[in-house]
Amino acid sequence: MFGSSLKLRMMMMMVSTMACLGSAVAKDTLTLGLPVEPTGLDPTISAPVAIREVTWGNVFEGLVTLDEEGEVQPLLATAWDVSEDGLTYTFRLRDGVRFHNGTPFDSSIVKFSLDRARAEDSTNAQKQFFEPIASIDTPDPLTAVVHLKQPTGLFVYHLAWGDAVMVDPATVDANRTEPVGTGPFKFKSWQRGIRVELVRNDDYWDAGVPRLAAVTFRFIDDAQAQASALRAGDVDGVYRFTAPELFDAFQKDDRFNAVAGLSPAKIVAGMNNARAPFDQPKVRQAMMSAIDRQAVIDAAYSGHGVPIGSHYAPTDPGYVDLTDVWPYDPDKARALLQEAGHADGFKASMKCPQMSYVMRTCEMVQAFLAEVGIQLKIETSEFPAKWIEDVFIGHNFEVTAVNHAEPMDIDIYSRPNYYFQYKNPQFNALIAQAGATVDEDERNALYAKAQEILAEQVPALYIFGMPQLSILDARLKGMWENAPISEAYVRDAYWED
Repeated sequence: MFGSSLKLRMMMMMVSTMACLGSAVAKDTLTLGLPVEPTGLDPTISAPVAIREVTWGNVFEGLVTLDEEGEVQPLLATAWDVSEDGLTYTFRLRDGVRFHNGTPFDSSIVKFSLDRARAEDSTNAQKQFFEPIASIDTPDPLTAVVHLKQPTGLFVYHLAWGDAVMVDPATVDANRTEPVGTGPFKFKSWQRGIRVELVRNDDYWDAGVPRLAAVTFRFIDDAQAQASALRAGDVDGVYRFTAPELFDAFQKDDRFNAVAGLSPAKIVAGMNNARAPFDQPKVRQAMMSAIDRQAVIDAAYSGHGVPIGSHYAPTDPGYVDLTDVWPYDPDKARALLQEAGHADGFKASMKCPQMSYVMRTCEMVQAFLAEVGIQLKIETSEFPAKWIEDVFIGHNFEVTAVNHAEPMDIDIYSRPNYYFQYKNPQFNALIAQAGATVDEDERNALYAKAQEILAEQVPALYIFGMPQLSILDARLKGMWENAPISEAYVRDAYWED
């Protein structure tokens, strides 16, 4: 009797132990740290890339998508044809797709989503992507025909951005806080200041995807706290790790996969070109000449990064290295200031988002400019809400600094109300011509000329291109190392057995 009881208890313990081991092997949840919390969860109505990081490809999907190399791939559209004149795009839509609330995806959704993005009252951050659209036809539920006013070489590429995802008309008012898409994950909850939780979409159109049952995005803005959370196992990884001084240590730790991936991100110190003295090119050129970009990279990002001379990332097609247009030359900077009537320098303010690497960049820029007589007072700006209100929307600033994370976004200098307030008809004409050019080589040549104008005129101080520093649990697979667009793409993530 005693022996039988003991044998039974031992068997139960073995079963329990095996169950525990099995659950460890079969881990199917992910907690990913991100440095910036989004202001909302609808990527089609607001600017911050933090929105797209959480929702693009995870909750919401577009007609097409980008792969890790930045190439356009089919998604909700399985194929498309372009007319010989470049004015008509016929998209063939994926059958059997439904939104998380059960609404079928069809051509009426395409028409609604694109018409909404280009509407007069649209607040889409990339509204200009949709302005070339003249009309949209829906000959049948699985065919959408988009007619353009003029040829647009990057039209399909821009449809892969988070700003062009498909939305259900019934949920557009709620998507800001309770997003409903067609993606592999469904929204579960948002605890402000802490986390967003997603759960697997069991009815997803792509069988076997996703392999994770749930994903939690935790928002950790403090760089040291990111490192501590990784070491304690509180998060399984951090995308856009913002403590570069600790990155090398994680590379040496076998528990983690620490990768400096390619990224279109650019650290830029923008100036309000509508305010004196920043309306004078020689002042802006003097400021650029006063800054040792490599020294800023070493101090602000522990040497991870590459100097840039214009608003173009080395990963963007058609990139030209223009750092030699205004190289570090304090004597040249002083001479230019004298020519501009500011031999004794001047005082100004610099609004800096609170991220550690941005603050370090601001402090280095402040120090270099002080050496040529320009006194910058640093004002910390809560990001994204306050910075967007003051700088991006209100233009209430003199100098600022921020990470421009979008790929091939040189066209922002041609937008009439963008925060730089830069006005240059020649530049605008080049951008318009490049945008209408279908031939890639011709388009890249035009973008090269546009880069040269910005490098010469310096409407912003071009500091450095940032890699994407990611630190992930070594057992986690299927996550992108490179970031062709700002994202935290978890669709294909899984745990290695």
